[in-house]
Amino acid sequence: QLVESGGGLVQPGGSLRLSCVGSGFTPGYNAVGWFRQAPGKMREEVSCISSRGGTTTYADSVKGRFTVSRDNAKSTVYLQMNNLKPEDTAVYSCALDRYTYCSGSMTTWGQGTQVTVSS
Repeated sequence: QLVESGGGLVQPGGSLRLSCVGSGFTPGYNAVGWFRQAPGKMREEVSCISSRGGTTTYADSVKGRFTVSRDNAKSTVYLQMNNLKPEDTAVYSCALDRYTYCSGSMTTWGQGTQVTVSS
């Protein structure tokens, strides 16, 4: 099971930190991805972090603004989002990868948390 938190309403240029807490599986075994879906748009992968955090990936649209990290002792993956833009508005979800590396083959999804960037 994965549970996200940390979403909310923020003004453009602001920051939020999302958390994804996992339970029911071995901490640190799987890569974890962050995804987002805006109304009327397809879901896109925002970022991914390998099982031990050695490898991270980002969508071009968030590079330099978002940072993914993880604390396996707490079974938690974070997404720090800075300099937020209105186009970042979406429901953000985390998902467990089938493998230790970011393969894109996801097995378990959280319920999502809403991020709204608006003045």
